[in-house]
Amino acid sequence: MKQLVLTEKPSVAREIARVLNCQAKNKGYLEGPNYVVTWALGHLVTLAEPEDYDQKYKQWRLEDLPMLPENMKLKVIRQTSQQYQVVSHLMKRQDISQLVIATDAGREGELVARWIMKLSNWKKPFKRLWISSQTDAAIREGFASLKPGAEYNNLYDAAVCRAEADWLIGLNVTRALTCKFNAQLNAGRVQTPTLAMMVQREEEIKKFVPVDYWTIRADFGDYFGDWRGQDGNRLFDYAQVEELLAKLQGQAGQIVELRRENKSEPAPLAYDLTELQRDANRRYAFSAQRTLNVLQNLYERHKIVTYPRTDSRYITRDIVPTLPARLRGMAVGPYADLVKQILQKPLTPSKRFVDDSKVSDHHALIPTEQPLRLTDLTGDERNLYDLIARRFLAVLSPPYRFEQLTLVTRIKEESFYARGKLVKDLGWRAVAFQLADREEGKEESLPEQTLANLSRGEARTVKSLKAQKGKTKPPARYTEATLLSAMESPGKFIEDEELRESIKGGGLGTPATRAEIIEKLISTFYVERNGKELVPTAKGIQLIGLVASELRSPELTAQWEQSLTDIARGKGSRQAFIRGIRENTAALVRSVAADNSVYKADNISKTKCPVCGKYMLLVQGKRGKMFVCQDRSCGHRQPEKESLGFTSSKRASQMNQKLISQYSDSGSIGNNLGDLLREALAKPGREKRK
Repeated sequence: MKQLVLTEKPSVAREIARVLNCQAKNKGYLEGPNYVVTWALGHLVTLAEPEDYDQKYKQWRLEDLPMLPENMKLKVIRQTSQQYQVVSHLMKRQDISQLVIATDAGREGELVARWIMKLSNWKKPFKRLWISSQTDAAIREGFASLKPGAEYNNLYDAAVCRAEADWLIGLNVTRALTCKFNAQLNAGRVQTPTLAMMVQREEEIKKFVPVDYWTIRADFGDYFGDWRGQDGNRLFDYAQVEELLAKLQGQAGQIVELRRENKSEPAPLAYDLTELQRDANRRYAFSAQRTLNVLQNLYERHKIVTYPRTDSRYITRDIVPTLPARLRGMAVGPYADLVKQILQKPLTPSKRFVDDSKVSDHHALIPTEQPLRLTDLTGDERNLYDLIARRFLAVLSPPYRFEQLTLVTRIKEESFYARGKLVKDLGWRAVAFQLADREEGKEESLPEQTLANLSRGEARTVKSLKAQKGKTKPPARYTEATLLSAMESPGKFIEDEELRESIKGGGLGTPATRAEIIEKLISTFYVERNGKELVPTAKGIQLIGLVASELRSPELTAQWEQSLTDIARGKGSRQAFIRGIRENTAALVRSVAADNSVYKADNISKTKCPVCGKYMLLVQGKRGKMFVCQDRSCGHRQPEKESLGFTSSKRASQMNQKLISQYSDSGSIGNNLGDLLREALAKPGREKRK
């Protein structure tokens, strides 16, 4: 008897098959003496479409909503149905005694396998391969210690709840908005509150009125000091500035305080996916999706990093003995000397890095033992690996130690502050990049300067006293780095204090889905990239004004995400969660139906749709500007340049087929018109004229 191994991707299947000695290649699977290895192509099975429950749902009508099927059905995805048939056939083979789920070790990977098993009516035993890297050693070790499949039932329940919630909320609210306002509008459980945060920020920027302020700096010759009062260092009344300058100009000062503090700064925590996406955006301007794609290559193809979609920044104690081997594996090129220094002393990582209680499904993102070959990496791969490698070396390095000097010089009862730093040991800062913290709301600290040979009580002469003018700045627009932070910790957008505390470490979406959410907001024209900034469009701003307040607030979504986490950990009820989602769905549809607002597209062009004749909308697509028909039932779209007469023959053929299809679907008269059009287009002489 043989075991059937189900992976998520062909590339992973080939690697596992090689380790398991499955050399016989067949269509859709690989076979060996003890194992048969096959794969999904992402999802092979999905939730059924509305029309699969009732044909009336083929037409989008507000009166047919909400759609709340009593039991959610599954269906094979048409585009990958051939591979589903291969997997399903293998599951029915008499010589297969057990299934090993080897899909990605996470919530979505569990769903991929379980839905295939459910639709194929799998009844035999099954086990779970749960590994955090794709090295040969990790695969062998994983198969030597397979987990009972039932241990992951809670994870599967959470995955089903997530999928069904997105179907119920997303499809119902999208149809309700689209029908109510006759526009292509869509909403979702996570994407709508994410968009709402950006719209709120845009409103804050538009309402912001800059205000002049002044700071005062005194030059004491070999150092300078910045004035600070009870309310900080900014003065908003110039009369007060003039008063201070008149009072202090030409006066003598005295050092009244000189503090020396020995400080130690530990390395930042190891990377999880979200933190890596933030740093890659700050340093290399990578989008979150680009980071995830490159990271997946480092994990699957090169096998030099551990599981990407992790939400933990710690490792477990059983990983500690493998640290020397991981260091030796990466000891080439720019890392060789750094690794050598670390390995000179016994490795004793602290609880800041090793903490079993803070690791759930996967540990932090770190290098594997696989030997590093830098020449095999692309530029993007090398840059991303460099961030991971240096952060890994940093957490194994000593703290950054320095002596901080704070100096207060007083002139006529007014205090001027200065700060200096004397580095004693660079520690981890000699290894890792220190990316500037660009999050909003950070108070500017005192500038660092050299402070030497100074003593308390010393009299100082004021060389000059100057007021510097500035203007208050509006809050910054979100970049992908700051948006990921807001999605990860949306607490400041939630008024309920208890809930705000409960969702720490949760937030909107998961590390695995946040990049996809951002890309979806861009592809549906709710948000545009403007350099590094993410700017909501007029369409996105209007949408937030149309959806129910509870759906645009992070509060409800945060509650849902917390419930999903509880279900995955065996602390929540799948039935209660879905019951609540169904109730919320009905309420959201009612709120849209009762809304008397008006939606008006403000990007209508003067170009008519070649299919239906209505004026098209000009939108910013991934590859430049494009025209999209405003009539949702038409759905035609084309690049902007095609409006100038450069319609390609392929595009023209697609448009002709669309016309034929539209006429053919509209009854007997339409069928006749469709036949005539098809005949006319087929006649000789319609070829491109020379």
